[in-house]
Amino acid sequence: MVIPDHAAVLTPARVLGVDAYRKGWVALSSDLRGYVAATIAEVVAAAERDGPVAVVAIDIPIGLPTGGPREADRLARRLVGRRASSVFSTPVRAAVEAATHAEATAIAVAATGKGISQQAYALSGKILDVDQWVRTVPIPVLEVHPEVSFATAAGAPLTHPKSTWAGIEERRAILASLGIVVPSDLGPAGAAGVDDVLDAAIASWTAHRYLTGDAVSYPAVPEDYGDGGPHAAIWA
Repeated sequence: MVIPDHAAVLTPARVLGVDAYRKGWVALSSDLRGYVAATIAEVVAAAERDGPVAVVAIDIPIGLPTGGPREADRLARRLVGRRASSVFSTPVRAAVEAATHAEATAIAVAATGKGISQQAYALSGKILDVDQWVRTVPIPVLEVHPEVSFATAAGAPLTHPKSTWAGIEERRAILASLGIVVPSDLGPAGAAGVDDVLDAAIASWTAHRYLTGDAVSYPAVPEDYGDGGPHAAIWA
Protein backbone atom coordinates (compact mmCIF):
# COMPACT_ATOMS: atom_id res chain seq x y z
CA MET A 1 0.00 0.00 0.00
CA VAL A 2 1.17 3.52 -0.75
CA ILE A 3 -0.42 6.38 1.20
CA PRO A 4 0.91 9.93 0.79
CA ASP A 5 1.03 12.25 3.80
CA HIS A 6 -2.00 14.18 2.57
CA ALA A 7 -4.14 11.05 2.14
CA ALA A 8 -6.62 11.73 4.95
CA VAL A 9 -9.78 12.84 3.20
CA LEU A 10 -12.92 13.56 5.21
CA THR A 11 -15.54 13.96 2.49
CA PRO A 12 -16.81 11.25 0.13
CA ALA A 13 -15.37 11.32 -3.39
CA ARG A 14 -15.12 9.07 -6.40
CA VAL A 15 -13.17 5.85 -5.75
CA LEU A 16 -12.27 2.78 -7.80
CA GLY A 17 -12.26 -0.97 -7.12
CA VAL A 18 -10.11 -3.12 -9.41
CA ASP A 19 -9.83 -6.88 -10.01
CA ALA A 20 -7.64 -8.93 -12.30
CA TYR A 21 -9.41 -10.85 -15.06
CA ARG A 22 -8.28 -13.01 -17.97
CA LYS A 23 -7.56 -10.09 -20.34
CA GLY A 24 -6.11 -7.64 -17.84
CA TRP A 25 -8.02 -5.55 -15.31
CA VAL A 26 -11.68 -4.79 -14.70
CA ALA A 27 -12.70 -1.86 -12.51
CA LEU A 28 -15.88 -0.44 -11.05
CA SER A 29 -16.11 3.12 -9.77
CA SER A 30 -18.26 4.24 -6.86
CA ASP A 31 -20.58 5.91 -9.37
CA LEU A 32 -21.07 2.44 -10.93
CA ARG A 33 -19.16 2.87 -14.18
CA GLY A 34 -17.18 -0.08 -15.50
CA TYR A 35 -13.76 -0.10 -17.13
CA VAL A 36 -11.38 -2.66 -18.62
CA ALA A 37 -7.79 -2.38 -19.81
CA ALA A 38 -4.66 -4.46 -20.25
CA THR A 39 -2.61 -2.66 -17.55
CA ILE A 40 -3.40 -1.16 -14.18
CA ALA A 41 -2.24 2.29 -15.32
CA GLU A 42 -4.57 2.15 -18.32
CA VAL A 43 -7.65 1.06 -16.38
CA VAL A 44 -7.18 3.78 -13.75
CA ALA A 45 -6.53 6.36 -16.48
CA ALA A 46 -9.76 5.31 -18.20
CA ALA A 47 -11.68 5.86 -14.96
CA GLU A 48 -10.03 9.22 -14.39
CA ARG A 49 -11.23 10.45 -17.79
CA ASP A 50 -14.72 10.37 -16.27
CA GLY A 51 -13.62 12.27 -13.17
CA PRO A 52 -10.89 12.32 -10.50
CA VAL A 53 -10.34 9.16 -8.46
CA ALA A 54 -9.46 9.67 -4.79
CA VAL A 55 -8.60 6.06 -3.79
CA VAL A 56 -7.88 2.86 -5.72
CA ALA A 57 -8.42 -0.57 -4.11
CA ILE A 58 -6.95 -3.56 -5.97
CA ASP A 59 -7.32 -7.31 -5.49
CA ILE A 60 -3.64 -8.14 -5.96
CA PRO A 61 -0.73 -8.52 -3.51
CA ILE A 62 0.95 -5.18 -2.85
CA GLY A 63 4.12 -5.49 -0.80
CA LEU A 64 6.16 -8.60 -1.62
CA PRO A 65 7.97 -10.49 1.14
CA THR A 66 11.66 -11.27 0.94
CA GLY A 67 11.25 -14.45 2.97
CA GLY A 68 8.52 -16.21 4.92
CA PRO A 69 4.75 -15.64 4.80
CA ARG A 70 3.00 -12.30 4.99
CA GLU A 71 1.06 -11.51 8.15
CA ALA A 72 -1.63 -9.96 5.91
CA ASP A 73 -2.30 -13.32 4.26
CA ARG A 74 -2.40 -15.18 7.58
CA LEU A 75 -4.90 -12.73 9.05
CA ALA A 76 -7.02 -12.77 5.89
CA ARG A 77 -7.39 -16.55 6.08
CA ARG A 78 -8.60 -16.27 9.64
CA LEU A 79 -11.15 -13.63 8.66
CA VAL A 80 -12.73 -15.57 5.79
CA GLY A 81 -13.17 -18.86 7.66
CA ARG A 82 -14.26 -21.63 5.29
CA ARG A 83 -13.14 -19.51 2.33
CA ALA A 84 -9.51 -19.59 3.57
CA SER A 85 -8.34 -21.49 0.49
CA SER A 86 -9.16 -18.39 -1.58
CA VAL A 87 -6.25 -16.55 0.07
CA PHE A 88 -3.05 -17.81 -1.52
CA SER A 89 0.36 -17.20 0.00
CA THR A 90 2.05 -14.22 -1.64
CA PRO A 91 5.34 -15.39 -3.22
CA VAL A 92 8.64 -13.78 -2.28
CA ARG A 93 9.70 -10.98 -4.58
CA ALA A 94 12.52 -12.95 -6.22
CA ALA A 95 10.09 -15.73 -7.15
CA VAL A 96 7.62 -13.26 -8.68
CA GLU A 97 10.46 -11.79 -10.73
CA ALA A 98 11.69 -15.22 -11.95
CA ALA A 99 11.58 -15.94 -15.68
CA THR A 100 9.99 -19.40 -15.40
CA HIS A 101 7.78 -21.33 -12.99
CA ALA A 102 10.59 -23.82 -12.38
CA GLU A 103 12.97 -21.02 -11.43
CA ALA A 104 10.32 -19.41 -9.24
CA THR A 105 9.69 -22.71 -7.46
CA ALA A 106 13.37 -23.20 -6.70
CA ILE A 107 13.65 -19.66 -5.34
CA ALA A 108 10.51 -20.06 -3.22
CA VAL A 109 11.66 -23.36 -1.74
CA ALA A 110 15.05 -21.88 -0.85
CA ALA A 111 13.44 -18.83 0.77
CA THR A 112 10.44 -20.39 2.52
CA GLY A 113 10.67 -24.17 2.31
CA LYS A 114 7.58 -24.24 0.06
CA GLY A 115 7.12 -24.00 -3.69
CA ILE A 116 4.89 -21.67 -5.69
CA SER A 117 1.74 -22.87 -7.44
CA GLN A 118 1.16 -22.41 -11.15
CA GLN A 119 -1.84 -20.21 -10.28
CA ALA A 120 0.25 -17.91 -8.09
CA TYR A 121 3.06 -17.71 -10.63
CA ALA A 122 0.58 -16.94 -13.41
CA LEU A 123 -0.26 -13.72 -11.57
CA SER A 124 3.37 -12.56 -11.58
CA GLY A 125 2.89 -10.21 -14.50
CA LYS A 126 -0.06 -8.47 -12.86
CA ILE A 127 1.67 -8.35 -9.47
CA LEU A 128 4.70 -6.64 -11.03
CA ASP A 129 2.44 -4.36 -13.08
CA VAL A 130 0.94 -3.01 -9.84
CA ASP A 131 4.25 -3.11 -7.94
CA GLN A 132 5.83 -0.73 -10.46
CA TRP A 133 2.79 1.49 -11.00
CA VAL A 134 1.93 2.01 -7.33
CA ARG A 135 5.23 3.79 -6.70
CA THR A 136 4.35 6.50 -9.22
CA VAL A 137 0.87 7.64 -8.16
CA PRO A 138 -0.03 10.44 -5.73
CA ILE A 139 -3.27 8.89 -4.39
CA PRO A 140 -3.81 6.09 -1.85
CA VAL A 141 -3.64 2.60 -3.37
CA LEU A 142 -4.88 -0.23 -1.17
CA GLU A 143 -4.58 -3.98 -1.39
CA VAL A 144 -7.88 -5.73 -0.80
CA HIS A 145 -9.09 -9.30 -0.83
CA PRO A 146 -12.74 -9.54 -1.95
CA GLU A 147 -13.54 -12.42 0.42
CA VAL A 148 -12.30 -10.34 3.36
CA SER A 149 -14.31 -7.32 2.20
CA PHE A 150 -17.46 -9.38 1.65
CA ALA A 151 -17.08 -11.04 5.06
CA THR A 152 -16.63 -7.61 6.65
CA ALA A 153 -19.74 -6.29 4.94
CA ALA A 154 -21.79 -9.38 5.87
CA GLY A 155 -20.49 -9.60 9.43
CA ALA A 156 -19.44 -13.23 8.88
CA PRO A 157 -17.54 -15.37 6.36
CA LEU A 158 -19.49 -16.18 3.21
CA THR A 159 -21.19 -19.54 2.80
CA HIS A 160 -20.74 -20.31 -0.90
CA PRO A 161 -17.78 -20.16 -3.34
CA LYS A 162 -17.94 -17.30 -5.82
CA SER A 163 -17.74 -19.77 -8.71
CA THR A 164 -21.26 -21.08 -7.93
CA TRP A 165 -24.68 -19.60 -8.64
CA ALA A 166 -25.39 -19.55 -4.90
CA GLY A 167 -22.13 -17.71 -4.35
CA ILE A 168 -22.92 -15.11 -7.00
CA GLU A 169 -26.36 -14.50 -5.50
CA GLU A 170 -24.91 -14.29 -2.00
CA ARG A 171 -22.46 -11.62 -3.11
CA ARG A 172 -25.03 -9.70 -5.14
CA ALA A 173 -27.30 -9.59 -2.09
CA ILE A 174 -24.52 -8.24 0.10
CA LEU A 175 -23.68 -5.54 -2.44
CA ALA A 176 -27.36 -4.60 -2.72
CA SER A 177 -27.53 -4.25 1.08
CA LEU A 178 -24.71 -1.72 0.75
CA GLY A 179 -26.58 0.21 -1.92
CA ILE A 180 -24.36 -1.15 -4.71
CA VAL A 181 -26.49 -2.46 -7.57
CA VAL A 182 -24.20 -3.14 -10.52
CA PRO A 183 -25.82 -1.96 -13.79
CA SER A 184 -26.80 -4.61 -16.33
CA ASP A 185 -24.89 -2.71 -19.03
CA LEU A 186 -21.24 -2.00 -18.18
CA GLY A 187 -20.10 -1.55 -21.75
CA PRO A 188 -16.81 -3.33 -22.52
CA ALA A 189 -16.39 -4.15 -18.81
CA GLY A 190 -19.37 -6.48 -19.16
CA ALA A 191 -17.08 -8.94 -20.95
CA ALA A 192 -15.31 -9.71 -17.67
CA GLY A 193 -16.46 -12.62 -15.53
CA VAL A 194 -19.40 -12.06 -13.20
CA ASP A 195 -17.28 -12.87 -10.15
CA ASP A 196 -14.58 -10.45 -11.30
CA VAL A 197 -17.09 -7.61 -11.64
CA LEU A 198 -18.55 -8.33 -8.19
CA ASP A 199 -15.05 -8.47 -6.70
CA ALA A 200 -14.30 -5.06 -8.23
CA ALA A 201 -17.57 -3.76 -6.78
CA ILE A 202 -16.77 -4.83 -3.21
CA ALA A 203 -13.25 -3.45 -3.65
CA SER A 204 -14.78 -0.06 -4.44
CA TRP A 205 -16.77 -0.33 -1.18
CA THR A 206 -13.54 -0.85 0.76
CA ALA A 207 -11.95 2.09 -1.06
CA HIS A 208 -14.87 4.26 0.04
CA ARG A 209 -14.53 2.98 3.63
CA TYR A 210 -10.88 4.03 3.57
CA LEU A 211 -11.87 7.47 2.36
CA THR A 212 -14.35 7.92 5.22
CA GLY A 213 -11.98 6.52 7.86
CA ASP A 214 -13.93 3.27 8.43
CA ALA A 215 -11.61 0.75 6.78
CA VAL A 216 -9.48 -1.62 8.84
CA SER A 217 -5.93 -2.67 7.98
CA TYR A 218 -4.68 -6.26 8.46
CA PRO A 219 -2.19 -6.12 10.07
CA ALA A 220 -2.85 -2.84 11.87
CA VAL A 221 0.66 -1.67 10.99
CA PRO A 222 1.51 -2.62 7.37
CA GLU A 223 4.59 -4.80 7.07
CA ASP A 224 7.82 -3.22 5.83
CA TYR A 225 10.18 -5.71 4.21
CA GLY A 226 13.08 -3.27 4.09
CA ASP A 227 13.54 -3.50 0.32
CA GLY A 228 12.17 -0.09 -0.55
CA GLY A 229 8.97 -1.62 -1.93
CA PRO A 230 5.38 -0.97 -0.83
CA HIS A 231 4.37 -2.03 2.66
CA ALA A 232 1.92 -4.95 2.94
CA ALA A 233 -1.58 -4.90 4.42
CA ILE A 234 -5.02 -6.07 3.33
CA TRP A 235 -7.79 -3.51 3.89
CA ALA A 236 -11.47 -4.11 4.50
